[in-house]
Amino acid sequence: MAEDEKTPAREVITEYAQSHFRYFRTTEGTVYAQRIGHPVARPIRSQGTTGSHRQELMVDLFNDGVGVFNGTSLKEALDLIEALALSQDVQPTHIRVAPGFDGATWLDLGRDDGQSVRIHPNGWAVKVPDPREVCWRRTQLTGELPMPDRDTEEKGIDLLLRLTNFATAETESLALAWLVGCLGPSVPVPAPFLTGPQGAGKSTAGRMLVRIIEGMTGDLRRAPKDEENLITAVAAGWVTALDNLSHLAPDLSDLMCCIVTGAESIKRALFSDGDVVRSRYRRPLLLTGIDVGVIRPDLAERLLPLRLERPKVRRTEAELWREFEAALPVILGSLLDLTVKVRATEADIPSDLRMADFAHLCAQIDAATGFGTLPAYRSSLDELNDDVIEGDLLAQTVLKHAAGLDPGTETRMTSSEWLHLLSGLYSGDDFRPLPKGWPTTGKVLSDRLKRLQPTLAARGVLVDWGRTKEGRYVEMTRRPALPPHEQQSL
Repeated sequence: MAEDEKTPAREVITEYAQSHFRYFRTTEGTVYAQRIGHPVARPIRSQGTTGSHRQELMVDLFNDGVGVFNGTSLKEALDLIEALALSQDVQPTHIRVAPGFDGATWLDLGRDDGQSVRIHPNGWAVKVPDPREVCWRRTQLTGELPMPDRDTEEKGIDLLLRLTNFATAETESLALAWLVGCLGPSVPVPAPFLTGPQGAGKSTAGRMLVRIIEGMTGDLRRAPKDEENLITAVAAGWVTALDNLSHLAPDLSDLMCCIVTGAESIKRALFSDGDVVRSRYRRPLLLTGIDVGVIRPDLAERLLPLRLERPKVRRTEAELWREFEAALPVILGSLLDLTVKVRATEADIPSDLRMADFAHLCAQIDAATGFGTLPAYRSSLDELNDDVIEGDLLAQTVLKHAAGLDPGTETRMTSSEWLHLLSGLYSGDDFRPLPKGWPTTGKVLSDRLKRLQPTLAARGVLVDWGRTKEGRYVEMTRRPALPPHEQQSL
């Protein structure tokens, strides 16, 4: 065949690629390549040198005897394929957990053969999902999970609780509720904060909880110092675990709120003038530490304190992890059994809690098992409210003032008048100097009260805002005491 009659290399590569891979785009516009019949997809523009689609295509072309091609031919072929894929169907990709058809969800086991767990209220099964139902995206943070055991009869739950040293049965039930919540792609779950004295095994227990979902390669990390690095870590995995926190800066606290309940990050695309890269994220978060200092009210509503106690018998770390790894298939099987039982159970949705989805999950667990998870969750939130109040002098001053109000009587003043009153109440007769961070204007006070509003309401002090002809006002009311029969029903 004459040189000018040969099929161009880019056409050979394009034809081979389109016959062996399915190319599609996500809602963000990223083009992915998915081997036909396999649920795992790789971004076509991946810059990584390990497991990129470019490498995958090169190896397949060589192994199938098609040939070895230079970088220019591969680039031209992939550029054409990417352009063609922009007109194809849109399909989302998922990391570790994904929604499926008919009310099912999927758990990626991280295996090369694509086998995953389909979880449905009628039961769970291990199978390879239809690539058009579930499309997995994997990163270096995606570890492999063992094949879960069947018919465990809840032995795995007992094994897990024996390996950890949570302080109370209520704490154990909350930890199990969080694990069940991690298997749901659309249920925001509060961030467990594992706390306790030195030597209580906070980091070890945190690793165990993470590795049940992420496999034995899952681990705790130090909190990044800037928002961009934390968002990168969050977007690359499912569970994000931060170890040994001793202080929560306001920016980090706000970002954690976004991670738990969901948000979107936008930054400029590389090598472009106007294009942007959108990154949506809502991930389970786990924290460990002895004390993080002052907790802001909005983060407190999204935390799940899990207290541990020092173990009575010490074991070597190597022995402990050998036992955990051997028990992981049983633990995972029992967790899947519990998840199926919970999803098949109906329960009322508590309407008074911020994390209503998780509160509903706790109610389902109680209906299915009788663990008492929802009362434990309410109690944990009450303790967090105490922590917020102990760390906020303004909240303490408001409660001190409210204690002298007649129940049910509304008190309206401008924010500046409230600032004068509360500042005078804090300073007292001895003119104590106002603390650092005390509001300096009525506007600052109003903003602080908005943050404290849920915490104050939990202590029976209602704060509201309104406007009259004279101007805006802040209203404070001490909630009337409930009748005895209503108190008993709470």
